[in-house]
Amino acid sequence: MLVGIGVLIVGFTIMSLDTEMHGFGFLGLTLGPITVMIGFLIQFVAILYKPKKRK
Repeated sequence: MLVGIGVLIVGFTIMSLDTEMHGFGFLGLTLGPITVMIGFLIQFVAILYKPKKRK
């Protein structure tokens, strides 16, 4: 889950680094949101993951 949080922070940071007006460049519209979506998917999998029980 910590990896997912890290990816989310990186994604939002990428979006904030866009130099175009109102974030309409490549970083703000493409790379950042894709990174954030990957972060949320990692979080979703981490929440629903059930480890196998050992006997």
